[in-house]
Amino acid sequence: MNLPNKLTLGRIIVIPFFVFFLAYNVFDDPNTSRIISAILFIGASFTDFLDGHIARSRNLITDFGKFMDPLADKFLILGAMFAICFSDYIFDYNAAGFGAAAGSVFISHLFFWTAIVVVFRELAVTSMRLVVVKSSGAVIAASSLGKIKTVTQIIAVSAVMLEPVIFKFCHGWLTVVSTIAMLFFTIISGVSYIKSYWKFIDTNK
Repeated sequence: MNLPNKLTLGRIIVIPFFVFFLAYNVFDDPNTSRIISAILFIGASFTDFLDGHIARSRNLITDFGKFMDPLADKFLILGAMFAICFSDYIFDYNAAGFGAAAGSVFISHLFFWTAIVVVFRELAVTSMRLVVVKSSGAVIAASSLGKIKTVTQIIAVSAVMLEPVIFKFCHGWLTVVSTIAMLFFTIISGVSYIKSYWKFIDTNK
């Protein structure tokens, strides 16, 4: 259990805490919940960069890390997305000062359907990982497209939480653009994984 793997497990441990503040507004001012959620989420996300950097620079790359690091990313992103879709205050941009209830509805619907695509993609890629490991023993490490996908997901989730607090002047466009970018890279990275590792799957069995 080296340092990068400890950071990966630490990222998983933090997830229930920011999910709670995302799902429930326990303060009089909902922006307090948004800020706490964002701090915990961004802090946990930073460990994704940190554990990978340490593993590569110190030659501490392990099969456990290759498997658990992308899995921790999935727990982090999916936990955040489920909490955001469940929350009854995150998309209340009208109350946050935007003055555009219709825009809040559009953003919430866009984010919800993007979250559905993310879930399907992650289930497909994770299932393929398990099949490939079982059939060939190969461990599928995160690709560059997968890393870009993760970055766009982190940015989109952070925008949802912080735009009503810090970036009001964007009037929701920061969330819209980042969500569309997340959708795009989620799809193309998923297709890339499936095309690259389909050769390990024997469709005759």
